[in-house]
Amino acid sequence: MTLAAENTFTVRGVEIPDTRLAREITELVRDTESPLLFHHSSRVYYWGALAGKQRGLKFDRELLYAGAMFHDMGLTPAHGSDHERFEVDGANAARDFLRSRRIGQDDIDTVWTAIALHTTPGIPQHMHPVVALVTAGVEMDVLGLTYADYSAAEREAVVHAHPRTERFKEDIIQAFYDGIKHKPDTTFGNVKADVLADKDPHFKRGNFCSVIRASAWRG
Repeated sequence: MTLAAENTFTVRGVEIPDTRLAREITELVRDTESPLLFHHSSRVYYWGALAGKQRGLKFDRELLYAGAMFHDMGLTPAHGSDHERFEVDGANAARDFLRSRRIGQDDIDTVWTAIALHTTPGIPQHMHPVVALVTAGVEMDVLGLTYADYSAAEREAVVHAHPRTERFKEDIIQAFYDGIKHKPDTTFGNVKADVLADKDPHFKRGNFCSVIRASAWRG
């Protein structure tokens, strides 16, 4: 495991693609996101790529890098909307960026889907490898669901290159809250409602059954 260049290093043969597209993604995300989110997103790429190797999946590393690095862009003021889920905002930001670089529509759709579904448990693992691996990287870095699937040497190398803050668990929850608190309705039916409930004592969750009962249908 060796450092290769600024913002990239190699661990078990995994590194950030040495391409113009990847370098432009790195520059944009580093300049747009907080250091917390930038390093988190970088780790997500490595965890996802390592998971792909573990699972024997074939995947485009540029597309995985794009999905990992843009997955939280919807939390930033530059790309967050007032009405869409933050996941969709991030997916849209990636779509616009990739379209401006003349990436093919099928590849853009794959990255869009990977970002849009990265907080939707139970579905991504059954989809395209890039979709599955962005979620796998997020679940490792935020939730630690597959912590034991990585060696201590792998974990130490990735965190050394892209450090976790001393209070990363609380810091990332706060970052989620800061990015979505102005649009609580977008958390209906998804995990970010837990963030608002944790941070805002006045937050009231939407209720699926209440929506059914309050609809205009008779009976």
